[in-house]
Amino acid sequence: MKRIFFSLILVLSASAVVMAQQTTPATQAKPQSAAKIEFEKETVDYGTIEQGADPFRIFKFKNAGSEPLVIKSAKGSCGCTVPTYPQEPIMPGQSGEIKVRYDTNRTGPFTKRVTLTTNASDQEIVLTIMGKVEPKPAEPAGLPAGDGNMFKN
Repeated sequence: MKRIFFSLILVLSASAVVMAQQTTPATQAKPQSAAKIEFEKETVDYGTIEQGADPFRIFKFKNAGSEPLVIKSAKGSCGCTVPTYPQEPIMPGQSGEIKVRYDTNRTGPFTKRVTLTTNASDQEIVLTIMGKVEPKPAEPAGLPAGDGNMFKN
């Protein structure tokens, strides 16, 4: 009985060792793309701007890898942040830009994000815009006040 039990333990241990050394497609490392995206800045500060001011800011980048860089998607964190990105591949050593439009008619401080999906990494890249939009100063009334106004009846 002891021999059977010992033999069974030996066979199970040997099969466990053999199974652990075999690799399956699910456990094999996925080859990494040789594209590499490098940004000059990952955060752009609009500063304090007036309502309705220039809504565009640009994130400049370079493909520092050895294969073409493909930006698969760029999404703003809300409808007030709209990114535009190159649709064609960026060749090694070449530069490109992501143009971001923020709705500057919304007043107050803001921090918004743009999320990129590329072939350079499985992880998403997050770019940030921030700033403060001050309301426009009140415009003076079109007609002077007072009873002596010739336009009033």
